[in-house]
Parts: sequence; structure tokens; C-alpha cells
Amino acid sequence: MSESSQPDPGGFPRRDAQGRVVALGDLLGVSLAGMVIGLLALLLLDWGFATVGAGDFGRANGWLAIILPAWLYWEDFRAWEFGAARVVAALAAAALAVVGGLLVAGLADGLPPMVSGGLAATAFTVVYAVVWFPGVHWLARRTG
Repeated sequence: MSESSQPDPGGFPRRDAQGRVVALGDLLGVSLAGMVIGLLALLLLDWGFATVGAGDFGRANGWLAIILPAWLYWEDFRAWEFGAARVVAALAAAALAVVGGLLVAGLADGLPPMVSGGLAATAFTVVYAVVWFPGVHWLARRTG
């Protein structure tokens, strides 16, 4: 086994030799931390623009906070071998996560876009992880 294919013993999220996240808790923890960082960055940018008169505070789209979790999900997707398991699991997770996010956004209608979008992006993040992780593992075992 080459040195580059060995897992990082102290890294988080924990990954296997192929670079796949090994625990749902790790995937959820890192993706939700990414959501918080994304929301804080978005708040800071929105505040900065509002301060210089380039818009009202709270009007930025909270869905933008999904960038870091989406990057993590993309990296985990790439770590899996090419095949039906990863594609089906990713499509199912994305579809259910979008529906979940839109339902939350609909329930949060009337709130500022940063709040409703942030809640929707958080729902997307959780639903995607909860569907993707067990789904890809189960499908990979079934397809060999």
C-alpha cells in the first residue's frame, strides 16, 4: 500500500484508505460545522454590504451556506468507485434533500431570506447526509 493511499490517522472526518468518510456522525458533524461557518461568513458579508449601503441586512440568500457541505459531499462521492451505487445514492440523496430544504423554506416563508434559506440549507445538509451515507454503503454491498 502506498503512503498516499493510507488513511489520515488524526484527520477529521475519519476516512478509509480510499478517502471515504467512515462514520455517519463524522459526515454530519463536519457538514453541519461547514454550515455554521458558511452562515457566519454570509452574515459577515451581508453585514459588510449593508454597512456600505449596498443593501439591507438579512437579505442575502441563506442557501449559499450550503457551499462547504456540498464540497464535502462531492469529495466523498469522488472517493467511491465509479458505479451505480454512488450515482443512485447521490441522486436519491440530492432529490430528497432538495425536497426537504424546499419544505423547510416554505414553512419559514415570511422570514428574511438569510434565515429561511439558512434553515432550508441546514435541512438539505442533514437529509443529504442521512440518505447518502447509509444508501451508498448499502448499495455498494449489494452490487459487489
